[in-house]
Parts: sequence; C-alpha cells; structure tokens
Amino acid sequence: MEPRMSICKTGADHIQSLKDGRAVYLDGERVEDVTTHPAFRNAVRSAASLYDFQARPENLELMTFVPDGANRRINRSWQMPRDYDQMVLRRKAMQAWAGVSYGFLGRSPDHLASSLVGQRMGIEVFRRHGEDRAKALAGYFDYISRNDLYLTYVIVNPQADRSKDWGDQVPDLVARIVDEDAAGITLRGAKMLGTSAILANEVFVANLQPLKAGEEALAFSCALPMNAKGLRVLSRKSYEAAAKSVYDNPLSSRFDENDALIYFDEVKVPWDRVFVHRDVDMCRAQFHDTACHVYQNYQAQVRLSVKIKFLIGLARRITESIGTINIPAVREQLGYLAAHAGMVNAMLVGMEAAGHKWGEYYLPNRHYMYSAQVLTQELYPQLMNLLRELAGGALIMLPSSVLDFANPELKAIIEKTQRSPSMSPERKVKFLKAAWDAIGSEFGSRHTQYEMFYAGARFVTTGHSFRTFDWDGATGMVEQLLSSYDLAGALEAERR
Repeated sequence: MEPRMSICKTGADHIQSLKDGRAVYLDGERVEDVTTHPAFRNAVRSAASLYDFQARPENLELMTFVPDGANRRINRSWQMPRDYDQMVLRRKAMQAWAGVSYGFLGRSPDHLASSLVGQRMGIEVFRRHGEDRAKALAGYFDYISRNDLYLTYVIVNPQADRSKDWGDQVPDLVARIVDEDAAGITLRGAKMLGTSAILANEVFVANLQPLKAGEEALAFSCALPMNAKGLRVLSRKSYEAAAKSVYDNPLSSRFDENDALIYFDEVKVPWDRVFVHRDVDMCRAQFHDTACHVYQNYQAQVRLSVKIKFLIGLARRITESIGTINIPAVREQLGYLAAHAGMVNAMLVGMEAAGHKWGEYYLPNRHYMYSAQVLTQELYPQLMNLLRELAGGALIMLPSSVLDFANPELKAIIEKTQRSPSMSPERKVKFLKAAWDAIGSEFGSRHTQYEMFYAGARFVTTGHSFRTFDWDGATGMVEQLLSSYDLAGALEAERR
C-alpha cells in the first residue's frame, strides 16, 4: 500500500530528503549525514521548521497554493504574480517565513524560488537562446516547484587574481565545460558562495559576473542535485558547532545556514538540466533580461524587513535592560532606528505599488528595489554600530556560559551583579547573550558581512541603481527650466 502523501511538504519530508549521500567536507573529513552531524543538525531542523510552519492548518492559505493541474499544495514563493494583489499576498507569506528565523536564514528556500520564478516568467529570453534550453528550464521549473524543493545557487567565481580575466585564471579554478557529448556537459572547477548548500536539495549553477568573447567554456547555467557524482561541498567553519548552548548562542546554534565552496570534479550534467550553453551574453540575459534579478533581490528586501524589525526590537530591549530608555538622547537614537525600519518597509511597499505588468505577470518597480538595496547594504553596519553604542559594556560583562548558573557560588554573584530595572538577573543574561549573538559573535559578524555584500560590492549595486533610474525624466526637467528663458530675453528684461 502506498504511503499517504501529506497535503504539502513537511519538515520530516525535508529532513529525509537530505539523507542522500552528498559529499560535504568539514575539518578535513567527509560528513556522513548532515541531518545528524553536530555542525549542521540544528540548522537542518531550522530549515525543516519552515516546512512545518507552512503545513500547519492555520497557515496553509497564507503560505501555500495549489498550482494548475496539481493535487498538492506548494509554497507561495513558487507563485508567479499576475497582479498587485497576488504580489502582496506572496510577500506576506515570505515575511511570515522569514519570521521563523527572525530573518537570519538569508538563503531560505524562497530566495532561489524567486530567482527561478523570475526566469520562468522570462521564458521567451531562453527561447531566443534556443528552444531546447527553454524547454529544459520550463521542465526543471515544473519539477522543482511541484516538489517544493529547497535550492541554493553558486553564481560567483572564486576570488583569485583580479588582474586577470576569468578565462585566464589558473586551470581548474573557475568551473567550466571540459567536455560534452550527446548525453550532456561535463564540469570541472569551483563556484561560490554556496550559502545554505548543506540545507538544500539542489544547486543552481550560473555566472552572474560579466564574461567576454573567448570565455564560452565558462558561459553556462545548469542545475544539479546536491548528491550529484563528483560534486563536493567544502564547508566553512561551523558556528553551530562552536556554539556553547542554545542559551549562550540562541541564533548561531540554530540558524547558521553555512556557506560553502562547491567544487565540480568531472560532474556530468544531462542536457535537460542545462539552461545556458556557451553563450556569454545569455549568462547576463538570464538574470537581467528576465525578471530573475529583480525578483530574487526583492525577496532579499522582504526578508530584511523582518530582520531589521527584530534588530530594532533588540535595541529597545537593550535600553530597557540597562535602564537608559528614558534618557532623551537614547530615545532619539531609538527614534532614528525606528525611522530606518519605516524606510525599509515603505520602500518595500513602494516597489510593489509602483510595480507594472510585464506581459501576463506583475513585477515590482526595478529602480525602487535597487535603491533599497543600495541604502540597506549601508544601513546594516550602521545599525550594528548603533546597537553597540546603546549597549556599551553590557554585552561584554556576561557569564562565560550557562554552566555558571549550575555553580551556587557563581549564581549568587551573577544575581548580585546582573541587575536590571526591567528584568531578573537570569533574564538579563539570557537576553544579552542573544543580543551579543546577533551583534558581536562570529555569527553576527558574518551576517554584517553578508548583508553588505550578498548583492555585490557597492559599485555593483549603485551601478544597478544608475542603470534603472529615469535619467531622461530628471534631465528633462532641467532642460524644461533652461528652455523657459534665454539670453536675449534676459538682456531685454534688464534694459527695461
């Protein structure tokens, strides 16, 4: 008898799907099972909790929908909005999902879903590249969306000698096509940054950075299951493994989505998984001529709106815990932070309200999205510094670990020294441990770096803003002013 299929994907489904023999390496050894390894198991459970959240009866309508011709519900991030109302409904689902991790799962499943949704909307761009490649993308989208799979991507090349073009780097550094036949292409080389690769079912491989003629071997995009033969995942240091306890590290012990270098060691990709083939301009077009880039970065702003709200909540609690909440200068700082939270949300709502139809689909305002991206990548480190200023020494003067409370002598000292006007000594320690994890720990520092650079360096994001601004309208206003008077008229007026 066939097992009864659940109404939508659950956490148990996801955990089981990760027991696939993938080649993940940490501290010089291959990890046998990422779902049970102490460096990854809590993050895996956090990823699974997203699917449990969507499967709750009270969340089904908010979080999921039934695509045409399907008999199972899937996450709304796979939905291709056809109007403003559908976009807002989809955004509310993504915000609810981000709330499960307080915005700290930067590469949650809805990020790559948004990227692939944008590419599927622009299927005509792929058709111009070739009907076979368009058919491959459409078929792959149907497969991953109907199965509600968790994807990551690697679309950036490893940093090496920046004085050289990508095609001139040392052999086997940058992933490239080294062979092809009737069955597909073969890849060798590396890609980064595989954020959440350990939590994902599949990896999307592409090249977002500009390529030039002669670099066609690097000009491809494809998708692979994480357990593909020859695919190796080299994990960075695990902050989860270094976390003392959930009490001491409530964020890093549970939401370390990890980052990884992906190395392709003679990896075979079948043609029905190849979407761009030896076309340097198509590598650009699949992101920027479709809705891909705007949709994936719009999702990032949706997630960030939740994370910023959480961090500003931390700021308020910090001032309450140390008794500075009623100092006018402190309230001024909190008001300043609250204004920035309002800005992030207003820009999010604005990019939706100022969106437009693109064929049969609805897109957020591209320039407003890029504007928000530029401003928020500068806002995040500023927010971190303001939180540090508000906390002062409170984040440093903390017990070494939860085990200090198990020693009666130490516990008595903690209860005398960790005083607060708004909470018990134990509650104050618990809260400040959480604040330090978000702000000052290695996990917190990684998040500052991530929010500053996940979309590219500042010159990249400002370049998108420059490219999408209405310069004709702006300079047209200047020309309108200049054309409203002339030299001869001005001289004549002076003579009068």
